[in-house]
Amino acid sequence: MNERAEDTLTSGDRLLQTLERYWWLFVDQVARIGWGRLLLAALLVQTLGGILSVPLLTLTLILVSILVKILASGKRQAEQLADRAIARSEKAEQQAELEALKRQLAETRMSALQAQIEPHFLFNTLSSVCQLMESAPQQAIAMQKALIRYLRSSLPEWRDSPGETSLGQQLELSRAYLEIMQLRMEDRLQVRLKVPESLLAARFPVMMLQTLVENAIKHGLEPKAEGGAIEVDAKVLDGKLRLAVHDDGVGFPELPGQGMGLSNIRERLAMLYGMEAELTLEAPESGGTLATIVLPFALT
Repeated sequence: MNERAEDTLTSGDRLLQTLERYWWLFVDQVARIGWGRLLLAALLVQTLGGILSVPLLTLTLILVSILVKILASGKRQAEQLADRAIARSEKAEQQAELEALKRQLAETRMSALQAQIEPHFLFNTLSSVCQLMESAPQQAIAMQKALIRYLRSSLPEWRDSPGETSLGQQLELSRAYLEIMQLRMEDRLQVRLKVPESLLAARFPVMMLQTLVENAIKHGLEPKAEGGAIEVDAKVLDGKLRLAVHDDGVGFPELPGQGMGLSNIRERLAMLYGMEAELTLEAPESGGTLATIVLPFALT
């Protein structure tokens, strides 16, 4: 029986590796083709979806393709800017120009960090939509709408200001994500958002809240059989904005966590605010994980 379980796990791992390989091939192809060809392909896919009676799935695939194209283009531009900045730095003769180039490199590096997409979440959501289309079409429609909101909120609105947007924009992104996860986890997930309306206009770095929310679900609540609750809380103390994400899940196996997402947050906080901002992780006595971002409070 253990051998069967190992075979099943191996097959699952192989399937996941295959999906990931095809996902990155798909991203590479979408990044290479022009917008004209992409829109033509989208029209053909939409027509095919109507013929096969799967319009929700084809619409979602089109939206994902457009988002991938935008993100891939942004990342490519960031890499090109970095290459040009390095070439210029080799010829620079004055310290002032070198300092300007360092800032430009930091911004392009931050843009590259932000131009990321999590394929597992998209795969799982699309799979859930497909399954629900036959058994629970209303839930499938609700999940598809939430996914559209998530993708729309994920667009690089920070292009002119790559470091920050508003807390309200980032909260809307996480709200759409949590709505999808509630449809998938059902009664196993409770959500509490305690962000005052007066703080929605506060400046806040892009994708940091979303990373903390995803970590809480993935590492804390999904592994817990009965699920649990996640709470997002924001307040201002001593001129600092404090955003906390608390879950009552199984907790991180090792604290403080040093995963890629958390390291990404710490690196970007240092680039944006220096020593004036920090990310802390705690293991409350009541269980779960408490992640808090502290940064200077300012309005957009």
